[in-house]
Amino acid sequence: MQRIKYKYLLTVCAFSIIVFVSACGTVDEEKPSCSGVLSTEGSGNNDVLVWSDEFDTDGLPCNENWTYDVGKGQGGWGNNEVQFYTRDKNAYVENGVLKITAKKQTYSGAEYTSARIKTQNRFSFTYGRVEVRAKLPLGGGTWPAIWMLGENITSVGWPTCGEIDIMEHRGNFPGEPSSAIHNSSGFGDTPYVSHPPKDLSVTSEFHIYAINWTKDKIEFIKDDLIHYVYQPRFKDAANWPFNKNQFIILNVAMGGTLGGSIDPNFTSSAMEIDYVRVYQ
Repeated sequence: MQRIKYKYLLTVCAFSIIVFVSACGTVDEEKPSCSGVLSTEGSGNNDVLVWSDEFDTDGLPCNENWTYDVGKGQGGWGNNEVQFYTRDKNAYVENGVLKITAKKQTYSGAEYTSARIKTQNRFSFTYGRVEVRAKLPLGGGTWPAIWMLGENITSVGWPTCGEIDIMEHRGNFPGEPSSAIHNSSGFGDTPYVSHPPKDLSVTSEFHIYAINWTKDKIEFIKDDLIHYVYQPRFKDAANWPFNKNQFIILNVAMGGTLGGSIDPNFTSSAMEIDYVRVYQ
């Protein structure tokens, strides 16, 4: 009798384990682990990898790393952009690459959809080297951006929080990405802007867009070329809000003040991101 009860208990336990494992597998599929997230402490020389997303898991961007801006935004996100940013329709990881895709499609009152993902409330930092390996979308009116905003934007607003544009590209001017700074001393049509040498391969090949941000300056880099250094003489609040945490944003806008007119034949195009890495 004892032997029968023991076998019964084994059977129940085995069944429970199978159910538990199956349930855990389902959860893992819905919320994949974030590959590349690190807890390493930096050296202070921007040479130790402390955070990354390698986009190794197919599906939606990992929610431990990224959150979303959703909607049309007030005034087209302040830039007269015409896309509707979605939560789960336009950003997808496939074969080791994150694709943020702008599409011509009617959605929630807009004629185009896209995505804007960010590390706000997930990961922010002060000083570091940021590297993003990316291939840019093709098409008139596309406006992809790899950029950063001060974490204190919710309390002090823009441009007081400071904005670092690692890369922006206007599809109407192919091969001419740009980098810029926005702060209280120069914003909107900012004087703090630079263009690396023209390169038509930016929409057909991957390139590395980076900054090296220290307590004294911000260097803007495409591949191995430093093409701009922002190093203001005065480190006051107007010129140097960059002594506080910033978070990373990846998006593709359509039209707007920088994107310009949209090619009527445009259907869809994606910014492809191989990885995002932060060194400290």
